[in-house]
Amino acid sequence: MAAQANSSLPEASYPVLILKMSPTPVHHGALAVARTLGRRGVRVYAVVEDGFTPLAVSRYLIKAFVWDRRPADADSFVKAMSLIADAIGRPAIVIPMDDLSAVTLAANASTLSRWFVLPPVAPQVPHQLANKAHLHALCRELGIPTVHSIVPACFEDVRAFCNSTQFPVVLKAAEQWLPVKDAFCTKVIETREGLFDICEHYDYRSKQRLIIQEYISGEDWIAHGYYNATKNISLTFTGKKLCSYPTEAGSTALGLSVDNEMLRDKSEQLLKSVGYSGIIDMDWRKDVRDGQFKILDCNPRVGQNFRMFEDTAGLDVVAAEYLDLSGNGIDHAPQVDGRLFTVESFYALALLRESMGAGSKRGGCIHRPAHQGSELAWWASDDPVPFFVMTVRVVSRTLYRAFDLLLYTPVRSWLSHLFSHPHWGEQLSPKV
Repeated sequence: MAAQANSSLPEASYPVLILKMSPTPVHHGALAVARTLGRRGVRVYAVVEDGFTPLAVSRYLIKAFVWDRRPADADSFVKAMSLIADAIGRPAIVIPMDDLSAVTLAANASTLSRWFVLPPVAPQVPHQLANKAHLHALCRELGIPTVHSIVPACFEDVRAFCNSTQFPVVLKAAEQWLPVKDAFCTKVIETREGLFDICEHYDYRSKQRLIIQEYISGEDWIAHGYYNATKNISLTFTGKKLCSYPTEAGSTALGLSVDNEMLRDKSEQLLKSVGYSGIIDMDWRKDVRDGQFKILDCNPRVGQNFRMFEDTAGLDVVAAEYLDLSGNGIDHAPQVDGRLFTVESFYALALLRESMGAGSKRGGCIHRPAHQGSELAWWASDDPVPFFVMTVRVVSRTLYRAFDLLLYTPVRSWLSHLFSHPHWGEQLSPKV
């Protein structure tokens, strides 16, 4: 699919630094930021995990700064950012791609402002929105519908929650950068026993806090936007998630822009209540039981699927933030409906899982409808190399997981059983 040419921004004097601190080398959202700004004449830099990520090989990236491990504390983070600032040589706008980056930038904004341009947001606000426990408590205070949830302080709290809800439930890390048992951030748990297996011996005093939510059936909706509380700027897009990968609780594989005034109003109500400035990515679900839109997540950074949305002036949330932070005005224009966004890798894997009977029990992935305003996450004729790098990394990772699942794990289990057998113990350690 050929990429459409984008006009230059009125003011492209500021370079941009794409910052991502989570270990996700195959990240189509970061690549999309480089493309959407690079095509408009902006000099784009990025922090990457290694030199063979799709983003690192994009023609629209001026330079990649490799962080093989993220800074462990505030001082080391500021030091690392200062070295990047020296290399860029001029003030740059920073665009965070994950919750940890957004939270860390806001917490250190006063120091970083000597080198970088950031949205005018209070230091604690991104953390409050990114923390799922705080988010749902805030929504209850504001009267914004949310799912029934609990942040357990002990195993008895888990038992009590199980007695007040039905299964399945959703188990999440309260903060995305601190996965549950270092294994996952979100997981649908089908049975009480499955939940108990994880929670019974969990260390509830650790920093890795849990949140357990009821699972509600219904349509998945998305709200993306750019906001500046000091200038009263609110630019909100809405759309439907047609397919996810993993299908139960995953990222958008297929999405469609659909204007939804009610959802836009609820999103702006929440963000105005905390004085938020910056880009936002919100997940909602329309509960089939009562027809209410209920918030699931609110991420204070760019969503990977932000290219699903544009307004009639050709702006997405990234271009809007760039215009605002570089001192240019933003014209309010209606969103373009019917833009179909496809993440080729996720969509192919979702269809493969469904064809093998391993898809969701509560609905599968629909086949991709034909729409004129369609866009692919990875393939671009003017920037093809990232697509091939993504393919190599996804295929190699898939084969590795298949090997581990089908061969290595069973063999390891068999050998462990074999050498732990009591008769083998007698032979290997004969009596004297």
